[in-house]
Amino acid sequence: MRKEVVTPPPDTVAPVRARIPRPRRSLENLRPRIMRAPLSLTGAGLAAFFFCLAFTPSLLPRTGILQGVVAGITAAMGYALGTAIGALIRIRFRFSPRAVRIWWRVLAVLLLPMIATCLVLGVRWQRELRLRLGMAPAQEYDIVRTVGASLLTFGLILLIARALRLATHGCAQVFRLIVPDRAAYCAGTVVVAVLSYSAFDGLLVAHLFAVADRSAAVINNGTGNGVHVPGSALRSGGPQSLVQWDTLGRQGRSFVDGAPSRAELTTFAGRPALEPIRLYAGLASAETLQGRAELVVREMDRTGAFQRKVVALFTPTGTGWVDNKVPQSLEYMYAGDTALVSMQYSYLPSSIAFIGNRSEVVDAASALITAVQGRWRALPADQRPKLLLFGESLGTYGIEVTFGSAEALVAGADGVLMEGPTFANPIHQRLTRERAAGTPVWDPVYPGLPVEFADTAAELRDRPGPRPKVVYLQNSSDPVVWWSWSMLWKRPAWLRGDRGPDVTPSMHWFPWVTFWQTTCDLVFANTTPTGHGHVYKTTTVDGWATIAPPPGWTAADTVRLRDRLGG
Repeated sequence: MRKEVVTPPPDTVAPVRARIPRPRRSLENLRPRIMRAPLSLTGAGLAAFFFCLAFTPSLLPRTGILQGVVAGITAAMGYALGTAIGALIRIRFRFSPRAVRIWWRVLAVLLLPMIATCLVLGVRWQRELRLRLGMAPAQEYDIVRTVGASLLTFGLILLIARALRLATHGCAQVFRLIVPDRAAYCAGTVVVAVLSYSAFDGLLVAHLFAVADRSAAVINNGTGNGVHVPGSALRSGGPQSLVQWDTLGRQGRSFVDGAPSRAELTTFAGRPALEPIRLYAGLASAETLQGRAELVVREMDRTGAFQRKVVALFTPTGTGWVDNKVPQSLEYMYAGDTALVSMQYSYLPSSIAFIGNRSEVVDAASALITAVQGRWRALPADQRPKLLLFGESLGTYGIEVTFGSAEALVAGADGVLMEGPTFANPIHQRLTRERAAGTPVWDPVYPGLPVEFADTAAELRDRPGPRPKVVYLQNSSDPVVWWSWSMLWKRPAWLRGDRGPDVTPSMHWFPWVTFWQTTCDLVFANTTPTGHGHVYKTTTVDGWATIAPPPGWTAADTVRLRDRLGG
């Protein structure tokens, strides 16, 4: 007797399958899958490509270790982009393990020679860039250390990224108990992103700012080597001064004690010189900005500053620092017949002050300029000294925002010298944007106003035409001047057409990469020789000689003074 096999109707199978519980991934399974997962194929390809791009030259040269760190971070950016692209590809296409292995071999054959070539070219480009900027070839540039630093940096970033991904999956596992999968992973991503940002901003950034603030405060209370309490009544902090020596701050004490002696000035001028006046108000000299500005004006009246040939106001950098070669230039040019004035608004470095609170430099520049201008304009026109303004880096920003327009800046003083204007300066941006057609962005011509731009100081010595009232000194390799957000997606004007003398022809624009490289250049902009990067020093001699030369001053005198100051 044959046994019949009874098959259930089709409509009874589906409900049975529907009742089978779906297996859920546990955290124990997720950990090895995420932390030990192989590299993404598309991610590795773009990481290698970005790694090679990181070795193309930027504005400033780098040491081997620094180049490795930059390359590692750049490769990590490429890997993140490639991984995202790979995830999108896998939505539509599926590749067998054999096909993936073949693609890995093809990738190795194509990329390994390219990486080796870029490493060799990178060394050559760095050497050429150092020679272009007048720097000796770096002996410590070692490909092995560079590659090691890049792999270590890339590995650390990858580890952090996978740890965050694991945390996201962990949060999603919890949310899956109450919401669908997609909503669970969205919620997990949001939670990890918020916690990561809070940890970064609240713990790391806030802590770093707090440490920087405490360190800067300690440094501000100190006194530089070789700096002494002045014995002259013509200096703040000296005898009869209204400003106490211990309130000047470290940079203020260096400023008032940094003037050349009468003997040095006499020797250079070839005639009897006067003792220079140098006045300064530190953060502790008065409780408010307005109080410090008024204190400086009273100091000017006390010392007879308005009876000198030149009164110059210096808006310092964030720490209150004024490069001593800049005021010394004026003192030598005028044989000490000068009164130089400055006022502190912060003790933090310019980079931190710029990010933290730019309004401080604007308020300080406005308070000092307004107070001195008011006293100066009260004098008879034929008895007023020359009123000069100077700003460097963040100081230029404070001066520009104080005046608001190029026309007001020209009318506000007898001469204005601006060194290394920042990328955020509104007047500089407008003048550059509205420059005469055909003139490069790094050396623009602005018709209609007595404003001059110079990418090299020497070009000011033989310039034709009437004397300008405002001079901008801006090195073509200064990232503080040329950095901008638009480099993320657009080739900057200084990399189009004719380039500045410092910019190597080997530098090219790549989306995101050039932005990132120039951002790294900002950190080391002050480590270059004079006349390159963000270092100006004695180039100010040419600037002063252009806007406010004493009678009989010649180009030969400018060269002689630069040699005297050195650097």
